[in-house]
Amino acid sequence: MLDKLFNPLEYHNPISIEGQNIKNLKKILNLMLTIRKTEQQLAMAKKNGLIGGPVHLGVGQEAIAVGISQNLKKTDRVFGNHRSHSHLLALNLDFYKLFAEVLGKETGFSKGMGGSMHLIDQSNGFYGSTPIVAGTVPLTVGAAMASKMQNLKDIAVSYIGDGAVEEGVVHECFNLAKVFKAPVLFVIENNLFASHMHISLRQPGETVSRFAEANHIPYKLLDGNDVVTIAQNSKEVIGNIRNGKGPALLELITYRWYGHVDWRDDVDVGIKRSMEDIKNWKARDPILRLSQSMINSKIWTKEEEQELGEKIDNQIQIAWEKAMSDPYPSKNSILEFLYSKN
Repeated sequence: MLDKLFNPLEYHNPISIEGQNIKNLKKILNLMLTIRKTEQQLAMAKKNGLIGGPVHLGVGQEAIAVGISQNLKKTDRVFGNHRSHSHLLALNLDFYKLFAEVLGKETGFSKGMGGSMHLIDQSNGFYGSTPIVAGTVPLTVGAAMASKMQNLKDIAVSYIGDGAVEEGVVHECFNLAKVFKAPVLFVIENNLFASHMHISLRQPGETVSRFAEANHIPYKLLDGNDVVTIAQNSKEVIGNIRNGKGPALLELITYRWYGHVDWRDDVDVGIKRSMEDIKNWKARDPILRLSQSMINSKIWTKEEEQELGEKIDNQIQIAWEKAMSDPYPSKNSILEFLYSKN
């Protein structure tokens, strides 16, 4: 299984959707496609010089956040990282507010003061993202412990990249979460790269689940581009966490289509990243594999997909133009969120 998961020539076939609710499958497809088109809009805008700050895109990884979000509640506590557009949108598909934030407008999620990497939508369960690698992992464990001390059934979710597990604080958090049976789910989005460096040049193996095993944390290693498999397995794992069994870890193998930041491919700066690899990984497209399964099962058609795509494109264009015309924060607000008012 391991060899196949990391081989870009494998897992190109449609996924299994046997026994799945048709309405829910269409909802999931819409969610993944909207997230992708949102990020593609950001990529194009960055390329055209319309966005000032860096934009870290997760195109190709949509199945992870969408699959896991199917089993979360609004009162759960989700923490992201520097590449968290999908984590946010899977909980609240408000791409207009994301556009506004990335453009630095006061109507954005963080009032235009955070940009692409400092996002928050606490009312929908997204407690924040930060560009500090592994910076939100201890916050996630703290939020999980708070939930436990409050006798709630809410869990905390930490989205981590394969590069972040090379930070010492992650291992401290694994240990503490296990010792205190914190209700936390660690989600490792293993896209094989930390910035521009391939995992084979950083670690003795391509999987990082061994760190869960070292801390006696139950884990699953899965195809990160199969949204149904992710939804099914995370349902079981999250159920166990809610029932007091302590932390768990999901390592999901995926691949980002763009480079580390912005719209570039990074084949000129990356090591062990080629256009051939990107082409082969794109054939493992989570959206294509779900769509093809639905078409094969005669519950979806290419015409319906085209119509859906055009509808989303129109919605995104309207939202983008609105965000572009929104005002920037006033100069007087520059210190507004720096200090407590108490």
